[in-house]
Amino acid sequence: MAVTLSAGVRSAVSSLSSVQSQATAIQSRLATGKKVNSAIDSPVNYFTAASLNERSSQLTGLLDGISNGIQTIQSASKGIDAITKLVSSLQSTVKQAQADAAQNRPTKAGTTLATAAEAAVTSKSLKDIALDKRIVNVAGGTAGADAATATSSGDLGIASGADGTKLAISVKSGSTTYTASFDGATTTVRDVVNEINKSGVATAFVDEKGQLNVKGNGSDDVEFGLGTATVTAAVPGSPTAAEIATANAAAVTAAGTGGSNTAIGFVATDATAAGAIKGQSITSAVRSNLIQQYNDLRDQIDQLAKDSGYNGVNLLQGDKVSIVFNEKTGKNQSKLDIQGSTLSADNLGISQATNTQLAGFSNFQNDSDLDAATKSLTGALTSLKSISSSLGANLSVAQTRQDFTKDLSSVLTQGADNLVAADGNQEAANLLALQTRQQLSQTALSLSNQSDQAILRLF
Repeated sequence: MAVTLSAGVRSAVSSLSSVQSQATAIQSRLATGKKVNSAIDSPVNYFTAASLNERSSQLTGLLDGISNGIQTIQSASKGIDAITKLVSSLQSTVKQAQADAAQNRPTKAGTTLATAAEAAVTSKSLKDIALDKRIVNVAGGTAGADAATATSSGDLGIASGADGTKLAISVKSGSTTYTASFDGATTTVRDVVNEINKSGVATAFVDEKGQLNVKGNGSDDVEFGLGTATVTAAVPGSPTAAEIATANAAAVTAAGTGGSNTAIGFVATDATAAGAIKGQSITSAVRSNLIQQYNDLRDQIDQLAKDSGYNGVNLLQGDKVSIVFNEKTGKNQSKLDIQGSTLSADNLGISQATNTQLAGFSNFQNDSDLDAATKSLTGALTSLKSISSSLGANLSVAQTRQDFTKDLSSVLTQGADNLVAADGNQEAANLLALQTRQQLSQTALSLSNQSDQAILRLF
């Protein structure tokens, strides 16, 4: 049975129903924090926000891959840093070998060139007497050493020719030979010492015992010889320049065989026999011990490179890593491809060390090989710096993109929230206003009912 309501009551009920409906919607917004909860609320805002949230979610998912890529690069970078320290240690080992080599050059000491009796006569030291002795007989003519006197240091007794005697020295180290000639009339042991020191092949000095010492500048065996030649002039007493040059050449040839070595306390084979001047250069025990240390450090380079991977990817073993930066595919995909390289001691040009000369190895007993090892280690450091620089640049890109992805994801989420999020203050104020309207509507409904009931008073 239908109930007929008066117009006033019907209007009040309708108003109450509308207020209740609006209050329910506002309460839903306050409960969910969103003003758009479905496409019905606002199709444009709802689907736009859904698209923004979806992209934000995809970018957030990429952050794990970016983080793994960064850790892979950092692992390789740490490996490079550690290998660089190993190479520096190898340099230190080579420097120790070179220091030992410098202290143990091939050296030959001749016999004493001065005597105690001469020192007493001249009031000079044995060293000074030996340095001041002339090579050729002071008096000239036949051979025979003249002892020092109060006014002269004497000579070593090489005979002088009628037209003069030419002297020459020959110093050979490895494949390098140095020769020089002198006028025999005035040449002293000091002149010979000075000329040897100018050679760049060896150095010489007279020790406190009056002995001539010749020391190589490198690790190669040193051969030293003194030679003489008589100037023969077509016109007695007046040799020509050509005749003097011929005598000089003959003296150089004689020096190559050590023909006059006995005059300075050496033997002829010191100039002709390979290894005759050897001294302490025969396989240094210090350098032999350094070889094992060097090779152990070298082996660690390979092992360290193999241990520099992350999650199964090792950029120091030739692996490749791809870091994806956006959610797109194909040509629109943004990513960073990093191709690693196989890092090993061999690839860095660091050869193994041995005691002998072998192809592909460094002979620690040889100066030139030690120099080559030093250069190879310097080159290895340069290569490591280049690889480290490349990894650093890629790491910077990856970290920058990681920060950008985080910020972009936050921006997308904020944008979506701006489209669908409810303003709590505004919705609370609206709800309060609706509650006031509801109370007023209820009062209006009560008044309408009272108006209808006034008819009953007529009966």
